[in-house]
Amino acid sequence: MRSVPAWALVSSGCAPVFLIMGWLVAASVQGPPYDPAAQTISVLAAPGTEGSWVMTVAFIALGFCHLLTAWGLRPAATAGRTALAAGGVAALAVAVFPAPSSGGSLRHGSVAAVGFAVLAAWPVLAARGGAAVPWALRPFPSLGATAVMAAGAAWFLIELHLHGVAGVAERAVTTMQSVWPFVVVLSCLRASPRDDCPT
Repeated sequence: MRSVPAWALVSSGCAPVFLIMGWLVAASVQGPPYDPAAQTISVLAAPGTEGSWVMTVAFIALGFCHLLTAWGLRPAATAGRTALAAGGVAALAVAVFPAPSSGGSLRHGSVAAVGFAVLAAWPVLAARGGAAVPWALRPFPSLGATAVMAAGAAWFLIELHLHGVAGVAERAVTTMQSVWPFVVVLSCLRASPRDDCPT
């Protein structure tokens, strides 16, 4: 019997779908005033903007997906599961503390920064050693995933500071962060019965 429940594949697979569909639909509702290359995803959920509820719902759905996946991903090290769950809580907090339509917000910025950090760190924190460990939970792929996410987060901060293509950078890193849990769950479920994920 596999140690990762099948519903974890659904929760992890829905995370990127909710996120990407959320920003696509919200941006289409806002129309030309919104520049997806330069403006962040959070701007789509700013109070008073058209379709802000769409992105808010997407953040909430993403948060619950991460929480459920962390709960079901028993083969991962506890520190990694905790970090993934913290990323889910951060997504919920982003919905509670939305970015303003103009200017900055310390609360929103702090919550978003924590979310980026824990979601970048969770793969390496979830890694385990041993021949029976699924490939996506092995140290080298986990370290690679964390390195790519950290580099993406750094790129986003640079673009934000330079008033460049922050929207492109943010979408790249958040897509990676939302897809990786699905990859990990899939690698566990694809493990052969004799190489079941350790509990």
